[in-house]
Amino acid sequence: MTVREHSLPLTATMDLEIVSAESALFSGPVHKVSLTGTNGELGIFPGHSALLTHIVPGVVRYLPSGHAEEDLLYISGGMLEIQPHRVIVLADTALRSDEIDEQAALEAKRDAEEIMRESVLFTDRDAAQAEFLRAVAQLKVLDRLRQKNRKNGRSARGTE
Repeated sequence: MTVREHSLPLTATMDLEIVSAESALFSGPVHKVSLTGTNGELGIFPGHSALLTHIVPGVVRYLPSGHAEEDLLYISGGMLEIQPHRVIVLADTALRSDEIDEQAALEAKRDAEEIMRESVLFTDRDAAQAEFLRAVAQLKVLDRLRQKNRKNGRSARGTE
Protein backbone atom coordinates (compact mmCIF):
# COMPACT_ATOMS: atom_id res chain seq x y z
CA MET A 1 0.00 0.00 0.00
CA THR A 2 1.40 3.38 -0.92
CA VAL A 3 1.29 6.44 1.28
CA ARG A 4 -1.13 8.05 -1.19
CA GLU A 5 -3.61 5.17 -0.93
CA HIS A 6 -3.43 5.01 2.84
CA SER A 7 -4.01 8.74 3.20
CA LEU A 8 -7.27 8.73 1.21
CA PRO A 9 -10.27 9.61 3.37
CA LEU A 10 -12.57 6.69 4.16
CA THR A 11 -15.26 8.51 2.18
CA ALA A 12 -13.53 7.57 -1.10
CA THR A 13 -15.01 4.49 -2.78
CA MET A 14 -14.36 2.07 -5.61
CA ASP A 15 -16.65 -0.46 -7.27
CA LEU A 16 -16.31 -4.08 -6.15
CA GLU A 17 -17.73 -7.13 -7.88
CA ILE A 18 -17.42 -10.59 -6.36
CA VAL A 19 -18.66 -13.37 -8.62
CA SER A 20 -18.32 -17.13 -8.74
CA ALA A 21 -19.51 -19.71 -11.24
CA GLU A 22 -22.61 -20.17 -9.07
CA SER A 23 -23.65 -16.57 -8.44
CA ALA A 24 -22.85 -12.90 -8.04
CA LEU A 25 -22.20 -12.39 -4.34
CA PHE A 26 -21.60 -8.65 -4.14
CA SER A 27 -21.65 -5.65 -6.44
CA GLY A 28 -21.39 -2.13 -5.14
CA PRO A 29 -19.22 0.68 -3.81
CA VAL A 30 -16.71 -0.13 -1.05
CA HIS A 31 -14.07 1.77 0.90
CA LYS A 32 -11.56 -1.08 1.00
CA VAL A 33 -10.98 -4.75 0.16
CA SER A 34 -8.55 -7.23 1.75
CA LEU A 35 -7.72 -10.71 0.48
CA THR A 36 -4.77 -13.00 -0.15
CA GLY A 37 -3.06 -13.26 -3.51
CA THR A 38 -0.26 -15.61 -4.48
CA ASN A 39 2.32 -13.10 -3.20
CA GLY A 40 0.61 -12.41 0.12
CA GLU A 41 -2.07 -10.25 1.72
CA LEU A 42 -3.48 -7.40 -0.38
CA GLY A 43 -5.05 -4.28 1.10
CA ILE A 44 -6.87 -2.47 -1.70
CA PHE A 45 -8.10 1.11 -1.43
CA PRO A 46 -9.51 3.50 -4.07
CA GLY A 47 -6.75 4.60 -6.42
CA HIS A 48 -4.78 1.33 -6.10
CA SER A 49 -2.38 0.53 -8.95
CA ALA A 50 -3.65 -1.80 -11.66
CA LEU A 51 -2.93 -5.47 -10.93
CA LEU A 52 -3.98 -8.90 -12.15
CA THR A 53 -3.16 -11.84 -9.86
CA HIS A 54 -4.28 -15.25 -8.68
CA ILE A 55 -6.20 -15.51 -5.41
CA VAL A 56 -5.46 -18.26 -2.92
CA PRO A 57 -8.09 -19.87 -0.68
CA GLY A 58 -8.96 -17.49 2.10
CA VAL A 59 -11.10 -14.71 3.45
CA VAL A 60 -12.25 -11.68 1.47
CA ARG A 61 -12.97 -8.71 3.72
CA TYR A 62 -14.63 -5.59 2.33
CA LEU A 63 -16.16 -2.46 3.79
CA PRO A 64 -19.30 -1.49 1.85
CA SER A 65 -20.01 2.21 1.51
CA GLY A 66 -22.29 3.36 4.32
CA HIS A 67 -21.41 0.42 6.61
CA ALA A 68 -19.42 0.65 9.83
CA GLU A 69 -18.13 -2.95 9.73
CA GLU A 70 -16.54 -5.22 7.16
CA ASP A 71 -18.37 -8.09 5.48
CA LEU A 72 -16.63 -11.45 5.05
CA LEU A 73 -16.69 -14.20 2.43
CA TYR A 74 -14.72 -17.41 1.93
CA ILE A 75 -13.22 -17.94 -1.51
CA SER A 76 -11.50 -21.11 -2.69
CA GLY A 77 -9.24 -19.29 -5.13
CA GLY A 78 -9.62 -17.53 -8.45
CA MET A 79 -8.47 -14.34 -10.13
CA LEU A 80 -8.34 -10.73 -9.01
CA GLU A 81 -8.35 -7.68 -11.27
CA ILE A 82 -7.64 -4.30 -9.75
CA GLN A 83 -8.12 -0.98 -11.52
CA PRO A 84 -7.83 2.38 -9.70
CA HIS A 85 -11.60 2.60 -9.10
CA ARG A 86 -12.79 -0.96 -9.71
CA VAL A 87 -11.98 -4.38 -8.24
CA ILE A 88 -13.24 -7.65 -9.70
CA VAL A 89 -12.96 -10.94 -7.80
CA LEU A 90 -13.58 -13.98 -10.01
CA ALA A 91 -13.80 -16.75 -7.43
CA ASP A 92 -13.67 -20.46 -8.18
CA THR A 93 -16.09 -20.92 -5.28
CA ALA A 94 -17.34 -18.29 -2.83
CA LEU A 95 -19.37 -18.88 0.32
CA ARG A 96 -21.10 -16.59 2.77
CA SER A 97 -20.68 -17.51 6.42
CA ASP A 98 -24.16 -19.07 6.61
CA GLU A 99 -23.22 -21.42 3.72
CA ILE A 100 -20.15 -22.86 5.46
CA ASP A 101 -20.56 -26.26 7.12
CA GLU A 102 -18.39 -25.94 10.22
CA GLN A 103 -18.39 -29.66 11.03
CA ALA A 104 -17.38 -30.57 7.48
CA ALA A 105 -14.57 -27.98 7.57
CA LEU A 106 -13.29 -29.31 10.91
CA GLU A 107 -13.37 -32.87 9.59
CA ALA A 108 -11.59 -31.87 6.36
CA LYS A 109 -8.92 -30.10 8.41
CA ARG A 110 -8.36 -33.17 10.63
CA ASP A 111 -8.24 -35.52 7.63
CA ALA A 112 -5.78 -33.29 5.80
CA GLU A 113 -3.54 -33.03 8.87
CA GLU A 114 -3.47 -36.82 9.16
CA ILE A 115 -2.57 -37.28 5.48
CA MET A 116 0.17 -34.64 5.70
CA ARG A 117 1.62 -36.43 8.75
CA GLU A 118 1.43 -39.98 7.46
CA SER A 119 1.66 -39.98 3.66
CA VAL A 120 4.97 -40.64 1.93
CA LEU A 121 3.69 -39.47 -1.47
CA PHE A 122 4.29 -35.82 -2.33
CA THR A 123 1.12 -35.70 -4.44
CA ASP A 124 -0.99 -36.85 -1.49
CA ARG A 125 0.66 -34.34 0.83
CA ASP A 126 0.23 -31.50 -1.68
CA ALA A 127 -3.48 -32.26 -2.13
CA ALA A 128 -3.89 -32.56 1.64
CA GLN A 129 -2.16 -29.23 2.18
CA ALA A 130 -4.51 -27.53 -0.31
CA GLU A 131 -7.53 -29.07 1.46
CA PHE A 132 -6.11 -28.01 4.83
CA LEU A 133 -5.78 -24.39 3.65
CA ARG A 134 -9.37 -24.39 2.32
CA ALA A 135 -10.72 -25.75 5.62
CA VAL A 136 -8.71 -23.30 7.72
CA ALA A 137 -9.93 -20.37 5.59
CA GLN A 138 -13.57 -21.44 6.03
CA LEU A 139 -13.09 -21.77 9.79
CA LYS A 140 -11.45 -18.33 9.85
CA VAL A 141 -14.56 -16.77 8.27
CA LEU A 142 -16.75 -18.36 10.95
CA ASP A 143 -14.36 -17.31 13.74
CA ARG A 144 -14.25 -13.70 12.55
CA LEU A 145 -18.04 -13.65 12.30
CA ARG A 146 -18.30 -14.93 15.88
CA GLN A 147 -15.93 -12.20 17.08
CA LYS A 148 -17.92 -9.56 15.21
CA ASN A 149 -21.23 -10.87 16.57
CA ARG A 150 -19.93 -11.04 20.16
CA LYS A 151 -18.91 -7.42 19.83
CA ASN A 152 -22.40 -6.55 18.56
CA GLY A 153 -24.32 -8.91 20.87
CA ARG A 154 -25.72 -11.15 18.09
CA SER A 155 -25.90 -14.93 17.68
CA ALA A 156 -22.80 -16.79 16.43
CA ARG A 157 -24.40 -17.86 13.10
CA GLY A 158 -26.01 -14.49 12.30
CA THR A 159 -25.70 -13.24 8.76
CA GLU A 160 -23.94 -10.09 7.69
